[in-house]
Amino acid sequence: MSHFLQFDQTGNPAEVLQLRERTPAPPAGHEVRVRMRYAPVNPADLNFIEGTYGRAAHPPCIPGHEGCGEVEEVGNAVTSLTKGDLVAPLLGTGCWTQHLTAPEHHFAKLPPQIDAVQASMLRINPVTAWALLKHYVSLEQGAWVAQNAANSGVGRALIQIARHFGLRTLNFVRRAELIDELKALGADEVVLDNDEGVAEAKKIVGHDPVRLAANAVGGDSAIHLMDVLSPEGVMVTYGAMSRRSLKVPNKFLIFKNLQLHGLWITKWFEKASTPELHEVLDPLTALIEKGELVTAVDRIVALADFKEAILRAQQGSRHGKVILDLA
Repeated sequence: MSHFLQFDQTGNPAEVLQLRERTPAPPAGHEVRVRMRYAPVNPADLNFIEGTYGRAAHPPCIPGHEGCGEVEEVGNAVTSLTKGDLVAPLLGTGCWTQHLTAPEHHFAKLPPQIDAVQASMLRINPVTAWALLKHYVSLEQGAWVAQNAANSGVGRALIQIARHFGLRTLNFVRRAELIDELKALGADEVVLDNDEGVAEAKKIVGHDPVRLAANAVGGDSAIHLMDVLSPEGVMVTYGAMSRRSLKVPNKFLIFKNLQLHGLWITKWFEKASTPELHEVLDPLTALIEKGELVTAVDRIVALADFKEAILRAQQGSRHGKVILDLA
């Protein structure tokens, strides 16, 4: 038998999630069956279960936007994967299960020696950070990139990937105790997300342009980023942690002619071709292998103790991701 998590109605994840079991069906044709090993608990997963995500859930649903596992069995028409391959699902949901069956093109093959826990967190935060850095503005080495929520999963990934590209990061955070921690990770400058921090940030960059900013917060925090951006600069919004609307002062549109974009990585995955996927996933995988891209882990929790994992993931004082051990 195989165990999985499912919710039959939206609501508080700790209350509506249930542990179920089933007998996995053998894969047919181009299908592969994957024995899942690890899956993180992301804010998007919790929002999906709550019914507040950008895409509506249609219960009964198995949540889980990302993870990794080993190919256990393949259909007779499968050509790209073999038994024993380590893979990351690209489905966008359904990863909180011990067995996952889907067509072969819904899985990305990973190097066998890669850390499986780190690989389980590849699909969302690192890919989002990569897209923020590569898909909107062409930046030369040494260029500044500003971001808020720099201690978030995407923020930490952006710091490490930007460092790999030779870019400098200007990071806004809400708590002073995060400054040294993020600098140890590779952040060039870290300031508090308030008016004083904006003034400090402007002194730091001087006359150097800041052409790209990544916004995960909205509200006043987004205004701080727009204030730091140079004329013709681009701000990409990929989150709304403050739950406050994005407000744009007229002066930033009229006098600075800022460009505003939105990024939802789920949509990018839906539209990306196979070559485009490899163009992003392959170098990110290589960075993980070399230890140049590391996602902090708060704790690893057994699937049977999923309520503990959910409650911990809902806390704001974590020191990284909560991971479900699906073994």
